Amino acid sequence: MNTTTSFAPIHVIGGGLAGSEASWQIAESGVPVILHEMRGVRGTDAHKTDGLAELVCSNSFRSDDAMSNAVGVLHAEMRLAGSLIMKAADANQVPAGGALAVDRDGFSAAVTAALEAHPLITIVREEVAGLPPAEWDQAIIATGPLTSPALAAAIQQQTGADQLAFFDAIAPIVHTHSIDMDVCWFQSRYDKVGPGGTGKDYINCPMDEAQYNAFVDALVAGDTTGFKEWEGTPYFDGCLPIEIMAERGRETLRHGPMKPMGLTNSHNPSVKPYAVVQLRQDNALGTLYNMVGFQTKLKYGAQAEIFRLIPGLANAEFARLGGLHRNTYIHSPVLLDRTLALKGRPGLRFAGQITGCEGYVESASIGLLAGRFAAAERHGDTPRLPPETTAFGSLLNHITGGHIVSDDEPGKRSFQPMNINFGLFPLLEPGEIVRPEGIKRFRGKDKAIAKKKATAQRALADCANWLDQTA
Repeated sequence: MNTTTSFAPIHVIGGGLAGSEASWQIAESGVPVILHEMRGVRGTDAHKTDGLAELVCSNSFRSDDAMSNAVGVLHAEMRLAGSLIMKAADANQVPAGGALAVDRDGFSAAVTAALEAHPLITIVREEVAGLPPAEWDQAIIATGPLTSPALAAAIQQQTGADQLAFFDAIAPIVHTHSIDMDVCWFQSRYDKVGPGGTGKDYINCPMDEAQYNAFVDALVAGDTTGFKEWEGTPYFDGCLPIEIMAERGRETLRHGPMKPMGLTNSHNPSVKPYAVVQLRQDNALGTLYNMVGFQTKLKYGAQAEIFRLIPGLANAEFARLGGLHRNTYIHSPVLLDRTLALKGRPGLRFAGQITGCEGYVESASIGLLAGRFAAAERHGDTPRLPPETTAFGSLLNHITGGHIVSDDEPGKRSFQPMNINFGLFPLLEPGEIVRPEGIKRFRGKDKAIAKKKATAQRALADCANWLDQTA
């Protein structure tokens, strides 16, 4: 790449997944970037390092199936777009059934190294305490779920909108050697084989009915930490603490993170587990496993005591206990235009979870789009929006106007954080769903599978065409 350029730099605030991806996309277009990251100068309540794109919650990017899962489609589109985040994830994957999970340290190191080595990217370790100054005519705020209080206050003052927040999760991590494999067994749900996996990628801890009931009772009675004053906001329903889920009904966990479906205890195949706790590999060495869905606000002592009630974890040694931290996001459908720019201030964009998307890949994908839009404007072009038929386009549409406003409560803010899902994609046209060969009765499950496949194929074809047009 020619490193000489007459373009003024684009400023990116925040070195998480969205900011890292935005910076990469801009620089790859030939425009210089100044990436501002406060970690290294000022920490957060959840991050442990100053590495870029640090994963503070799960190490999973979720399903990598591009034909039957919406997040898998988003993975594929990001790869088509030359995503740094996906390149680093693919290079640092660990077995996780049908999911793409990564060695979190290796992943962050790969992203950091790539950005540091790029000749058009300058990384500045500093806190940006207010909105970008006017002379930063092109800037992206990608400060994510842990936006600093000073910047959050500046955003609120600029927009005049109330700041919303929800809590995100940090799952407990267990040392593998301390798990009793005479009780637990390896198996992916329904034996599904994914990238780098074998169909036996999760450690499963079985519970009978009495053990399950005792566990639920302990969760409900456990001591929890009080929230800090700045955390005084409601939970996001898609990321509830395990003890809050237990409080909502005795059977809630059995139909949520502890569901036993698709699993057979290899030690006792004839007895169906009443509930199952799953642990997923957390690092490339396989020495650490995280407890899937076990975000919690329990005090550390209570966590260790209660989680050791789980069969197979009686002697568990925890590399890290769980926690919850605040996520902030803006009312994007009101505040942002279709190119993620703040209405009334052209050139100032938002990206990542602060826009109201939920999930690692979704956050990075919105960073990718914001970076491309900003770079297009720096080149003197009008940004081309991705088709709404793509995963990129459907997620962008949700963020910038796809929510539902209640007629009964017109003043109520209905916009909520959202993962990518097939419900966000436009409906297929008649004739686009193809009946698979050998299927006589084309309905129910067979038709649902064919519908997802057709939606995915349309998305990837339209994304490839869009990328060719914007190249």
